[in-house]
Amino acid sequence: MISIIVAVSDNDVIGHQNVLPWYLSRDLKNFKKLTTGNTVVMGRKTFDSIMARLGHPLPDRKNVIITRQEDFRAPDCVVAHSWEEAIEKTKGENVFIGGGEAIYRMALPQADRLHLTRVHMQSEGDVKFPPVDFFEWNLVHEEEWPKDEKNETAATYQIYERKR
Repeated sequence: MISIIVAVSDNDVIGHQNVLPWYLSRDLKNFKKLTTGNTVVMGRKTFDSIMARLGHPLPDRKNVIITRQEDFRAPDCVVAHSWEEAIEKTKGENVFIGGGEAIYRMALPQADRLHLTRVHMQSEGDVKFPPVDFFEWNLVHEEEWPKDEKNETAATYQIYERKR
């Protein structure tokens, strides 16, 4: 199964200067809960932002990095040089697509599930989530996450499954 997991502002922003433009503890905990023990496919810039924040790849997950850099190496990670190669290297696995924009764009046509956190704010950013045709998806779960001391803005967490 291929699942996209993403947090998107009301104006479709997902990043600014290679960082998340907000801090939502609840969303980060949800990401960890869903992806731990599974495979996370991401672009090199997303991987770089994780390394800058954590200092290491995502723990307890298979990290797959898609990059055009032929000499790119990342300890304890799988490197792929195309979407097709990444899919081949993750066959039969429960795969979560973790960004960025180009990787989401490649994954959308093949994704089975969409874990979407709608961040209720207008955000400045240089990276946006590609358009989704929601007529192709069924909303199967939704919960409201209020703003509080650990979450700087309210959000709505939704799970969509592709219509078959």
